[in-house]
Amino acid sequence: MGASGSDAPDQDPPPRSGSRPIPSSPSTTGSFDDRTERSIVDAVLDGDRDAYRHLVERESAAVVRACHRVLGDLHEAEDVAQEAFVTAYRSLASWRADGPFGAWLTRIAVRLALRRVGQRRSVTWLDTADAGGVGASIAADPALDPATQAMRAERAADLRTAVSGLPEPYREVVVLRFYGELSLDEIARQTDRPLGTVKTHLRRGLLRLRETVDSGHVS
Repeated sequence: MGASGSDAPDQDPPPRSGSRPIPSSPSTTGSFDDRTERSIVDAVLDGDRDAYRHLVERESAAVVRACHRVLGDLHEAEDVAQEAFVTAYRSLASWRADGPFGAWLTRIAVRLALRRVGQRRSVTWLDTADAGGVGASIAADPALDPATQAMRAERAADLRTAVSGLPEPYREVVVLRFYGELSLDEIARQTDRPLGTVKTHLRRGLLRLRETVDSGHVS
């Protein structure tokens, strides 16, 4: 996603009085602490449009990667990632700062990517080898010998269909965990669910995937 794709939308919220200074621009390869993220978001809400670019530069690679894992097409992933940044910009006031900004943004991006998948006539999920761990969790077999690789390749198409057909909330939790690379704690905070519930949804989602793929009942 190029620099032009990170521009804020044309229609912005009106500036608030008394804009606050933000810390000096951090390295895009480094980490923001919670206080820095909050300062940047507050600056944007106070009318500093350029401050949002710090968050875009820091999060763009991770957001595109998550969208790409869901969609399987880089150009489409970049398009959805851009939509996610615009949506997040317009919804900044709703960020509660109860977890990393990137986790909140990833959930927005994943939801948009899943919606895009639902609009397709056919689903094109990535192969299990590129799906961030879903296939490994289902197969529970760390071996990398040719026979195992062949088996995973044969099951990849069925797994793509099975993941897309999971009911909510299982699909969201599975995708956030393995495609969005969020921790269970982050998923719990972003979805407002108890950690135990998230663990249950993940376990049940993976069990459903295994049952669907193993039974061959994949349409």
